[in-house]
Amino acid sequence: MAFDLSDFSLVDMLQCGRGLRLAASDAKTIEEAADAIVGYLYRELENEGGAAKRPALVRFYKTQRFADLNPPLKAFALGQMNSKTAPPDMRCLTLLATSGQEAEWCDPRRSVNHQTIPLPSEGFVEQAPMIAQLIRELGMEIEAVVNPDPALASERAGKTYNVFHIIEAKGSPFIPVQAEFVERYGIRSVVGFGGLLADGEFFAVIVFARGRISEHSAARFRNIALDVKATLHPFALPVSSYREP
Repeated sequence: MAFDLSDFSLVDMLQCGRGLRLAASDAKTIEEAADAIVGYLYRELENEGGAAKRPALVRFYKTQRFADLNPPLKAFALGQMNSKTAPPDMRCLTLLATSGQEAEWCDPRRSVNHQTIPLPSEGFVEQAPMIAQLIRELGMEIEAVVNPDPALASERAGKTYNVFHIIEAKGSPFIPVQAEFVERYGIRSVVGFGGLLADGEFFAVIVFARGRISEHSAARFRNIALDVKATLHPFALPVSSYREP
């Protein structure tokens, strides 16, 4: 069933959370789970107007160690840093899954700028305004994402994080690609949600909607984040790569 982002009710929240868990129930890897999650949200979320008002884009990110990325992603990360080397433990916010209205938005490997975002320091993260604000609005410190401490993950296991919410995307300083993305595709509102997994790594799902997402609707996604976290729990272990070429 479809859920109206303009008025995402308590019943919608409960049914959407259940649908997400069912969609990813057969996943064997975190990549498959992420694909199922973004696919479900892209199909089932909409604004008034039905399928024509589906989100333009839904994306799933997760931090991973630089050493655990596959060679193409390592090269991509180094290119983003304009560097030839990187510390093995440097975190990279990696695009695990994506669904959208353009074909190239449905394969992480075809992303021009966001296949993986290196996070070598707080200062570097600040240069990516949407990512920095996403982390802050979720109620986290950037340092906790850049240098995660697995020992603290269990202490934060039951924590509910806030949401990243932009009611009006047009003109927002946190979405720098305005003409080619926001205006061209009619992006109206954005909601992001996520938190820390059992291994201390950070995950986030971002929905770029073509209709208005109210404050009360956005707040419901705090609970959806818990459903996603529970779905990902079996895969919250170090991985060698997110997707081999």
